[in-house]
Amino acid sequence: MGIEGIGFDELEGVSPSFAEALYRRYRADPQSVEPDWRDYFKALEATVSGPSWARSNWPPSDTDALTAGLDPTQMEVEAKGPKRGAGKPDAGGAAPATAAPGPAAQPADIVAAALDSIRASTLIRTYRVRGHLLADLDPLGLVAEQTPEDLKPEYHGFTEADMDRPIVLDGTLGFERATVREIIAVLRRNYCGKVGLEYMHIQDVEERTFLQDRMEGKDKEISFTPEGKKAILTKVIEGEQWEKFLARKYVGTKRFGLDGGESMIPALEAVLKYSGQAGVQEVVIGMAHRGRLNVLTNVLKKPYRVLFHEFAGGSANPEDVGGSGDVKYHLGTSADREFDGHQIHLSLTPNPSHLEAADPVVLGKSRAKQTQLEDNERAKVLPILIHGDAAFAGQGIVMECFGFSGLRGYNTGGTVHFVINNQVGFTTSPQFARSSPYCSDIAKMVQAPILHVNGDDPEAVTFACKVATEFRARFKRDVVIDMWCYRRFGHNEGDEPGFTQPLMYEEIRKHPPVSKLYAERLIAQGQIDQAWLDKAEGDFVAYLEEEFEAGKTYKANKADWFEGEWAGLAAPREAVTERRAAASGVTRDAFDTVATKLTTVPDGLVVHKTLARILEAKRGMFDSGQGFDWATAEALAFGTLLLDGYPVRLSGQDVGRGTFSQRHAVWVDQTDGHKYIPLSALDRRFQVLDSPLSEFGVLGFEYGYAGQSPNTLVLWEAQFGDFANGAQVMIDQFIAAGESKWLRANGLVMLLPHGYEGQGPEHSSARLERYLQLCAEDNIQVANCTTPANYFHILRRQMLRKFRKPLVIMTPKSLLRHKAAVSSVDEFLGDSHFRRILGDPNGPADEAVKRLVLCSGKVFYDLAEARDAAGDTATTIVRIEQLYPFPSDALTARIARMPHLETIVWAQEEPKNNGAWFFVECLIEEAARLAGKSIRPVYAGRKASASTATGFMKKHASQQVALVAEALGHTSKI
Repeated sequence: MGIEGIGFDELEGVSPSFAEALYRRYRADPQSVEPDWRDYFKALEATVSGPSWARSNWPPSDTDALTAGLDPTQMEVEAKGPKRGAGKPDAGGAAPATAAPGPAAQPADIVAAALDSIRASTLIRTYRVRGHLLADLDPLGLVAEQTPEDLKPEYHGFTEADMDRPIVLDGTLGFERATVREIIAVLRRNYCGKVGLEYMHIQDVEERTFLQDRMEGKDKEISFTPEGKKAILTKVIEGEQWEKFLARKYVGTKRFGLDGGESMIPALEAVLKYSGQAGVQEVVIGMAHRGRLNVLTNVLKKPYRVLFHEFAGGSANPEDVGGSGDVKYHLGTSADREFDGHQIHLSLTPNPSHLEAADPVVLGKSRAKQTQLEDNERAKVLPILIHGDAAFAGQGIVMECFGFSGLRGYNTGGTVHFVINNQVGFTTSPQFARSSPYCSDIAKMVQAPILHVNGDDPEAVTFACKVATEFRARFKRDVVIDMWCYRRFGHNEGDEPGFTQPLMYEEIRKHPPVSKLYAERLIAQGQIDQAWLDKAEGDFVAYLEEEFEAGKTYKANKADWFEGEWAGLAAPREAVTERRAAASGVTRDAFDTVATKLTTVPDGLVVHKTLARILEAKRGMFDSGQGFDWATAEALAFGTLLLDGYPVRLSGQDVGRGTFSQRHAVWVDQTDGHKYIPLSALDRRFQVLDSPLSEFGVLGFEYGYAGQSPNTLVLWEAQFGDFANGAQVMIDQFIAAGESKWLRANGLVMLLPHGYEGQGPEHSSARLERYLQLCAEDNIQVANCTTPANYFHILRRQMLRKFRKPLVIMTPKSLLRHKAAVSSVDEFLGDSHFRRILGDPNGPADEAVKRLVLCSGKVFYDLAEARDAAGDTATTIVRIEQLYPFPSDALTARIARMPHLETIVWAQEEPKNNGAWFFVECLIEEAARLAGKSIRPVYAGRKASASTATGFMKKHASQQVALVAEALGHTSKI
């Protein structure tokens, strides 16, 4: 056993005076010190070889200069020795060899050796922790190198006279003994070269050791074969010449080029190559626009001719597909590639200009793929996220996605994060873009290792990617590659960057491109010659010219949106104005099977007494066939879909119990806390996941999951409907517009609690108006159901039809337990189905109707109660259960059956500038016209308001009474 046996990590903080005193005690009585220290000193005595280690001034006094220059914190005396388990391999190094016995050492020699070893250990550890601060990372060299004090030998007590004295290392850095000068030289080479590693913030010893073994040692260097070096240079050339070709052919056109960061192309190739070796079969990539065209063509192999066709104003899809399309540098694609005999399917997710918005979508898609492949080890599917430095530090969604990395239901087995660090964000310099030293510091929240690397050294970047990929494959955790580079031109090639970064861009104008620097290096090594270089560049440019000509006549022959998991699905056949029904009723056997699971408590499970009463009430519903409430209808929808073969995934904050204690999808034993999920017992493909306190991230994750798994009912529930505000980017850019922009259909369901019960502005409105404003071109569905059965059917309809559209449902709060908001068994069985509009069960006959009140949601029950109490026999109330696509045909037919109709009212609880009024007004008028009625609808509801609702219960109640009376014509306007 030697010094490394106790681990250098454990020696940090041990003062020399403490070591001396402890050793003197040991010499007097070995049993007087702790066993680990006893073993340590015994090993030193066996290692130190005698008088050659003695110092002329030994023994030291209490004020000996041996302690000079040490960090004051290192002078604190530790009350205990090294940790138990000394001698085992850990982050301090490999297990030591047994030392051969030597001449008897003197106490002074032993303590001197111990002090040197302790100082060396703190020096080595400091380089492991902070060596990255001296790494050569900036290709532009704009930051002057300043050696931190604690990386200097004198900080650790070594004088110039000590630099060449050998120190016992016993295997650390690959040395048995080494001088301080040798130690520093190796540490500089390991930790302060073109790659700077941050890893000592990681708590797991095995992970630290893994990274340390790949970086540290006298024989460690970045090395590639001649063929490997040529392959790296070839990819750099392709990346660089592609950008130059576009710049020549499309002068002044935005392309958000990779110029200055071309090393990313061989880097991504390395990630794919090494991932394939580790068993990865599918890779899902997300990135913003910087370098996207380069990745599309040179990594995902999108044909160059297609990009040239798009630059000329064409579309990558057939003309008859429709949709708005999107700019070239937002689009995605997919491809199959082979690396060393390993087939990998690649996909690049479309992304809007919201730089990091695609991140959770990529993670959700990856998780769905893992589920489909039964990849429980998370080894077959790899997510890669490519970031910009400013966005990585500045966008909160990045933090939300890191937060998923260790969570049940969201973990993807680690993401490889690649940061294209331009050292500027549009026009904002780093010191104004973040408060941390590195843009990558956010990754430390999950103890991810961070490899900083100089983008002008493609070999170093490729090496960093190899280490990162191996780490992810081994530990299934996130890892970050922070590639320092530069942006050769402005943000979009049309900007003038000299306005805001004159010094940087003066240096960039003089700076050679990556290919030139690397080619000169390989020429100097004799790996290539100028003829090889000229041919490589010339052949590629000639190929681009051929593709450019082919792009002039390119015509897309198909769109790729109904392939793979989407096979068998298509765009809806019916027009948006027509009924799109599905036979969503179920058999009695299926109904009873689910009922049994929902009401049976397993032996040994002790449920909460209130839950026991709820289950007893459910048994009463199933026995009588009456009184089915909202939560039971929902569970029946989930359960019967499972029986039909459709997995169900429900996530959101507190969805297991339900925000309003209504769902109880998870039963918790009251004695030991274990959980039982009835529907999971019915079918393990049911997932109910209490999510992190995130809206943007989780909604994006579920959107990505639903996009990859169209035959899974994927639902996200907001704790309160208005909380979805935090995910507005995802709603606007993906859910509402994804199909139109990118031909990416999606069947995600959003459950948004909505209803005015006097709970104030934050807990009333789910902002129905915002979703309706987004409705166009058959993009989404918006519903506000009023009966449990209709809710049951709309959920089942979502899966049973042959197309998918996002579904936004305003779900109730008070109706969850409203005595009138119940359904009977017949409404779930047989040929029953979702009803887009619902009539008035207690209303007058159509011939007697003079006043038609149209509404949506909870207010129906208030209107019906007030109408019945007043004895009004001329007013009927019709509910619009599906607001978009608007049921114009059904409403027209309903109005046509009322020959004496005089007035049409739209009643809503929301303020006039909120809710559905401005959306439905013209649609109702058109339906009346088609029914032969020249009647314009009138509004009844709260007046326009800056706030969604009042926070005062009395005011809420008076407003509610007034709007109901106004709608029924029983009083004047509010």
